[in-house]
Amino acid sequence: QAAAVLSLVSGVFLAILARMLCGILGVETELTVVDYIVISTAGGIIVGVLLLGITVLVARLSVARGWDMDNIATPMLTAAGDILTLPSLVVATFLIGIPVFSSALGATLVVAAAATGFFGLRFGAENLKRILAESFPILALTGTVTILVGVALQDREEQFTTLLALSILLPAFLQEGGALGGILSSRLSSKVHLGLIEPRGIPQFAAFRDFTLTYIFAAGVYVFVGAASHFIAVVLFPPGSSPGLLAMIGISALAGLITTTTAVLAAYYCSTVSYRLGLDPDTYGIPIITAAVDLLGFMSLIIALIVFGLAG
Repeated sequence: QAAAVLSLVSGVFLAILARMLCGILGVETELTVVDYIVISTAGGIIVGVLLLGITVLVARLSVARGWDMDNIATPMLTAAGDILTLPSLVVATFLIGIPVFSSALGATLVVAAAATGFFGLRFGAENLKRILAESFPILALTGTVTILVGVALQDREEQFTTLLALSILLPAFLQEGGALGGILSSRLSSKVHLGLIEPRGIPQFAAFRDFTLTYIFAAGVYVFVGAASHFIAVVLFPPGSSPGLLAMIGISALAGLITTTTAVLAAYYCSTVSYRLGLDPDTYGIPIITAAVDLLGFMSLIIALIVFGLAG
């Protein structure tokens, strides 16, 4: 129930916010606010249904085979979300531009989002009310940050379309940062609630062991995605689409170091602050880490490009 309500409300909110920011920041678009609502909300419903099935499957397999959910669920669901979101939005675009139908669908989605949000907060079960009350503000905040990242990417579009290897690197880079941060956040939250780590301002030694593991994983992951992006660009695109293997590995590794540090700090302090305030870490951890990685991960890529002389 909570997932359905949040999908509807966040889809409508992000659509309206994105359309408003396009007008404020001068980003050219031919789509109306109704088009944005239909694409955002319908696409969100499609991917939400698919992810719900994957979530249940991952949970059942983890229990049946004794897997650690902290290590398995977050990266798999993050990757599945990244893979499924864009196709779902593309499918949703077929619902716009249809006379009468598209406008009626947009209005229906707005009414449905408002109604489910209102009744969920007023008349839902106590657990549902708590989830919605905690989730609405954080999803609005993180959604806003993610949209701003998209606007920043629009300003740097030429660099990523000239060197297509960077366009290949970007989604994998951000996805891996979010996955690593999500794994760490889940592990730290579990340890804090089990009393294995104290929620202090300065991390204990036990927390630093998890930090170290995260950096070790990150080193291999970012070297791999940098090299893989280079080879994919060489195979699929004309010569000059990549700055070179060593440059791609260097860019990914340097930006990955900055991003991993961001993810580590966000994971630790989200876990400790949510515990101290009596909040559900599952509600706050992943959205905040994802937004932080999207924003600072993109900025770290730009910094790495400047260091390697590929951006000014």
